[in-house]
Amino acid sequence: MRINADFSLPALVLAEQQQWIASPQAGIERVMLDRIGVEKARATSLVRYAANSSFPAHEHPAGEEILVLSGHFCADGVCYGPGTYLRNPPGSSHQPYSDDGTVIFVKLMQMLETEQATVCIDTSDSQLWQDGPTARFCLLFENPQERVELVELPAQGELSLALPAGAELLVLAGQLTEQSQIWSAAIYPTTEIWPKGLWQKNTWARLPAHSHLQLQAGEAGARFYLKTGHLA
Repeated sequence: MRINADFSLPALVLAEQQQWIASPQAGIERVMLDRIGVEKARATSLVRYAANSSFPAHEHPAGEEILVLSGHFCADGVCYGPGTYLRNPPGSSHQPYSDDGTVIFVKLMQMLETEQATVCIDTSDSQLWQDGPTARFCLLFENPQERVELVELPAQGELSLALPAGAELLVLAGQLTEQSQIWSAAIYPTTEIWPKGLWQKNTWARLPAHSHLQLQAGEAGARFYLKTGHLA
């Protein structure tokens, strides 16, 4: 299975385009954003657990990155609320479940073999956020390969990003308008959805190396996950 598998091209999955697909495990569904492989795959997905659903214990030979979007995601007796960021390094294992139901953003098999530390960050802690010239930032992880952070823009706030090594973005709250549109024609040459480049909550975008992104938040501001440096 190959979904948005050419990382030299931009990829965009608008919130209104997303389709939930049943997984092999009862009560667990996925939106496949990018994927190379079948069940054991290099994958980026939204995953939804129904209440009282679980996944069998399993290993992650190439690591797993998780951002809890809603509800409580639990593993091995510990539960994590909305806004929790997790990194389970290569070779780790767990048995995930949810009592109240949850939606998580998941990236599988995308870590360096040398990564060893487990990461758990509660992004609702205001002390973890720093003010920048035009936005607030919460750093989640950084190594020579990648930088992962949450970004928060005020109402009508703007942010311009030069991306020599590419980027990946998931809208978490509010809405963004992508203003540069320098790569939109490659994805939607004829559609009427694209002209204003409006990205609602849960919209996912991936930009290749040597891209540029010009964003403006809506009237309620915006918050988004941003990973950079990993697509050189």
